[in-house]
Amino acid sequence: MSATLSRQDELKKQAAWKAVEYVKSGMVVGLGTGSTAYFAVERIGQLLKDGELKDIIGVPTSVRTYEHAKSVNIPLATLDEQPSIDVAIDGADEVDPNLDVVKGRGGALLREKMVEKASKLFVCIVDDSKLVDGLGGSKLAMPIEIVQFCHQYTIRRIAALPQVAGCTHKLRMEGDKPYVTDNGNYIIDLYFETPMADSKAASEAILALEGVVDHGLFLDMVGVCIIAGKEGVEVRTRK
Repeated sequence: MSATLSRQDELKKQAAWKAVEYVKSGMVVGLGTGSTAYFAVERIGQLLKDGELKDIIGVPTSVRTYEHAKSVNIPLATLDEQPSIDVAIDGADEVDPNLDVVKGRGGALLREKMVEKASKLFVCIVDDSKLVDGLGGSKLAMPIEIVQFCHQYTIRRIAALPQVAGCTHKLRMEGDKPYVTDNGNYIIDLYFETPMADSKAASEAILALEGVVDHGLFLDMVGVCIIAGKEGVEVRTRK
């Protein structure tokens, strides 16, 4: 990260630092992936170094986060070793008024969902640019992780679902080849012109298809959302 932060990065840092206040010594902490979660990992590493936190175990949600956490000397484990997590801290790509979120534009949605589902508290950290009236409302990607086998068949079936009618879809690419997740899968990104009418129905319909691994709709999961904006840091809790 550059020493001089952009306004957006400064807001992300503020949200991340506030989230780390939920971390206490002796906790198992889910470590998210992405530009906002980066600041939380940095902060936890610094507090461990300074002795303000002790006996923390981090459970990373991607290879990238594993490498970052290791570089700042956070002791690490997997869900196999630590199946119960005290608090997970991660960013989001969209947050609606119910604190349901879209995640996964960084490609780590499956591991993020596994870690955050295993957490007693999921603290979501965003800047105010991520707020939407309804999921899909940013008109940016809502990712779905799918197996490589006959992926075009799976993509056609997803696109035909009435619950996502009107969306466009693209296989995520990396150069001239399909992007491959840490789990060896592909990602199809859905783009909506208007917010999803029923994100829960869309979630269930997508997950019912063979070949789908998981999707970026994180529903009924966020316990606390920390939002940094020009007026300061706001903390919202799930009702």
